[in-house]
Amino acid sequence: MKTKTSLSNLLLAPLCLGLLVSFTAKGQENQFKHAAVVTAHPEASKVGVAVIKRGGNAIDAAIAVQFALAVVYPDAGNIGGGGFLVYRGKGGDSDALDYREKAPEKASRDMYLDAQGNAITDKSLYGALATGIPGTVDGMVKAHNKYGKLSWKKDIQPAIELAENGFQITAQQASELNGLKEGFLKYNQKPVAFVNKDGLWKAGDLLRQPQLAKTLKLIRDNGRKGFYEGPVAAAIVASMQNTKGVITAKDLKDYQSVWRKTVTGKYKNYTVISMPPPSSGGISLITMLQQVSDYPLNKWGFQRDSTVQLMVEVERRAYADRATYLGDPDFFKVPQAALLNPEYINSRTKGISFDKATPSSGVKPGILAPIEREETTHYSIIDSEGNAVSATTTLNGAYGSLVVVDGGGFILNNEMDDFSVKPGTPNMYGLVGGEANSIVPGKRMLSSMTPTILEENGKLKMVVGTPGGSTIITSVFQTILNVLVFGQNMQQAVAAPRFHHQWLPDEVYVEKGAIDNATRVKLEYKGYKITERKPMGRVDAILVKPDGTLETGADPRGTDKGLGY
Repeated sequence: MKTKTSLSNLLLAPLCLGLLVSFTAKGQENQFKHAAVVTAHPEASKVGVAVIKRGGNAIDAAIAVQFALAVVYPDAGNIGGGGFLVYRGKGGDSDALDYREKAPEKASRDMYLDAQGNAITDKSLYGALATGIPGTVDGMVKAHNKYGKLSWKKDIQPAIELAENGFQITAQQASELNGLKEGFLKYNQKPVAFVNKDGLWKAGDLLRQPQLAKTLKLIRDNGRKGFYEGPVAAAIVASMQNTKGVITAKDLKDYQSVWRKTVTGKYKNYTVISMPPPSSGGISLITMLQQVSDYPLNKWGFQRDSTVQLMVEVERRAYADRATYLGDPDFFKVPQAALLNPEYINSRTKGISFDKATPSSGVKPGILAPIEREETTHYSIIDSEGNAVSATTTLNGAYGSLVVVDGGGFILNNEMDDFSVKPGTPNMYGLVGGEANSIVPGKRMLSSMTPTILEENGKLKMVVGTPGGSTIITSVFQTILNVLVFGQNMQQAVAAPRFHHQWLPDEVYVEKGAIDNATRVKLEYKGYKITERKPMGRVDAILVKPDGTLETGADPRGTDKGLGY
């Protein structure tokens, strides 16, 4: 079993980008007139569309998809984790739901350090001590209470049926589960559904999860109390006691997700609606889009040297600011207005030279006036009325902490690694954090998740988001530009090979096929270090075309699927 995944051992991993090379758009199969749903798994997409056809709205579909993903996409879909949801109503109103996990009451700033003050990385990655208080169920309850149209029971029933009846796993899932068999056995005292007692999994095998079905029925029948109190809560606490975790019954009962005001900004004649802190995504995305808005990217060309150089330099500066100024706004005064001030945004690009790279050692967080595992998952939804949801949800690492709640059948997250375990020390993605994201009981950990909705002249234009840890923000950034600047359709935009820079380490990471050799030579001559690595993210998006047709983009890096009618 792998112990720690870092950027260094992601490099030059076996690539599965064959589907990306052609950039080809799907035909009319990704064009829908009334409604569209794009998720990481075909079964979850089917569930979302079926709910809308039964009269549900985008929020009903989101709830159904969230619980379905907990069954069919257990590496990131979850009820043992959390996430962010951005909503835009058909009238243009917007809202942001923060159901991010929280640090338990017994968490402490130095809980993952040894006696010498060094970070013990595995303690924040594996086992129940790595787990934050789950927020997904409370978030879905709050979403339904505020915007749901169908009954709660109808929204959850499809997931129950998938858990009871089982579903056929993909070749990719079979490989993942077989690779993690040792880890599941190590961190669980009793048999779990994800370990095949008869040997190894293979594509097409039926995965049934009766314990998870029982948990989902309790949530269906009792709402929030079905998870945060009663037998499920007791099972979570028991898992903590068996594996040295610290979440208590009080932690679970006290957890509350929060409605927040969306962060918005302009990019040319588009309005960007995204997630505010504790997501770093919205502020960073808007900043980067505004910083490139006055440059002739379409004239320079897609992934040409000047285009890539400018995008890398604005990414570098956005991630430098992220490390210092962003954290949970309930615990840290995030200078959001200052970060989004046009004068500040413009000031950050003044040091950019097209003659040479700016070393990250020379890029510090800006002076302001009185700051993630990659296996997340995203879903985008537009219903028949024009309501839209962009939601990103995660356990953090693939299959989270590997702790499966005995009797509950679901995996607990390892989100505590998204805190600054030791300010100034990189997390599993190489991201460096500061005091703003230090561990405090009850605090939400900073995230790169960037669920986003775009308007054009006041009308719904795009719903977009992706998993990918530290690469999330740059993947969304590039996907948006692929459509709005480079004229790609939605499927081409999500399939296009990507590149990424996050300030530290000072390298430009590229997928196979991203940035041609001639351009790489020019950039390397200017001082950029370019390193090839495994695929980044799995963008799932929907574009509203001028005639109102909904065009889905389902990332070919996975088994993602766009469906509708």
